[in-house]
Amino acid sequence: MRKIPVGAKGTFSLRVLPQHLANQFKDTMLPPVFSTPMMVLAMENAALNAIKPYLDAGESAVGTAVDIKHLAATPVGHDVVAEAEVTEVDGRRVKFRVSARDEREEIGNGLHERMVVDMPRLAQRLAAKSK
Repeated sequence: MRKIPVGAKGTFSLRVLPQHLANQFKDTMLPPVFSTPMMVLAMENAALNAIKPYLDAGESAVGTAVDIKHLAATPVGHDVVAEAEVTEVDGRRVKFRVSARDEREEIGNGLHERMVVDMPRLAQRLAAKSK
């Protein structure tokens, strides 16, 4: 892993489709709006995109903490853009400030943390756990 600078930024965009709505994959009584888990997914992808240029071959970064607020509803058909900015790096642990917007307003924000992992080593640990 190369040195990850504080201030590194990443984005992730998606169009809200029916399968992203709370009432489609959770409970049908929920309103037809962009779900919180999908917003978190977008924020996590933005964070990963912020640090990808600094990862070596065989490395990735897994999410270890999420502390977000979902502030506004977004209906199907709208575009959501998530942004992440590195706020702290402590060894392999990387902290981010994250946010998401639709075309009209901020829909969520908060904090996220990822841990840089060696993928072959992780695969060995998972294989041992499966025995």
